[in-house]
Amino acid sequence: MARDGDVQGDSRHVEAFLEMLAAERGAALKTRQAYASDLADFATHCAPLSLSEARGEDVRSYLAELSRAGLAARTAARRLSCLRQFYRFLMLESVREDDPTERQQAPKIVSSLPRPLDEDEIRLLLETGTRGHENERRDIVSRAALELLYTTGLRISELLALPATCVHVRGPMLLVRGKGGRERLVPLSRSAREAADQLVHLDRDLGSPWLFPGRDPQKHLTRQGFDKILLACALKAGLDPDRVSPHVLRHSFASHLLAHGADLRALQMLLGHADIATTQIYTQVMSERLRQAVAAHHPLARKAGAPVDAD
Repeated sequence: MARDGDVQGDSRHVEAFLEMLAAERGAALKTRQAYASDLADFATHCAPLSLSEARGEDVRSYLAELSRAGLAARTAARRLSCLRQFYRFLMLESVREDDPTERQQAPKIVSSLPRPLDEDEIRLLLETGTRGHENERRDIVSRAALELLYTTGLRISELLALPATCVHVRGPMLLVRGKGGRERLVPLSRSAREAADQLVHLDRDLGSPWLFPGRDPQKHLTRQGFDKILLACALKAGLDPDRVSPHVLRHSFASHLLAHGADLRALQMLLGHADIATTQIYTQVMSERLRQAVAAHHPLARKAGAPVDAD
């Protein structure tokens, strides 16, 4: 069994770690709760050793146990990331001199990005899917939401949390509060601003602090409520509803920017990714553009002016 002093020490170290995440990294409550749960699960696996006494072999056997239990690779990778951050924190605090996760490779995660809508489908969604709803307000809400999602690449949580005052600041940029409370500026197109302005003007008598009010104007529209709006827009545009979601629109935004020459660093800033590695998953959409660039411009890509073999 773990010694009482070790249990108390673990509790103290975990508490300090979670406080650091909140104070220095702006980690949300749900993130901190998930990390606390992950550390508690690993502590159970390590017993009678305490967390601060865990060895590299304990980490390896823990991940093997998760694999045998059928846990998804993405979840296992997240738990390993939690452990790495925790033990690096303990090293910085001089609690221990080594990191037991250092030699442990993360589980391989197969990228499963959704298929983006093409530009014609986006145009159809914006021009046809946002018209002819049951009332004028639903048309305006649909237009504002889809314009903002596609032209800014916002997460759905970021969109629904936009204050009504966001359109009062004139200029080409929109201030967005993303994950962990991190703020970023994203360009706002004229059509998106006009749609948002129209919605704020229509809802001015509600007294809501939100750009997209819910049934209770003091609360913003729920994710479930937004999904119903998006479903109606997809059906009106004649698109498969299973292919239209907030994440697909965000992915389409990123894919279309890359296809038209945007660089990864700029895309990282626009999407609000903390790590460039997250943004790199979008580079798969660049392969065709790069192939065409080589075919068109490389001096050895053509033979005496003959057309390039597409294969």
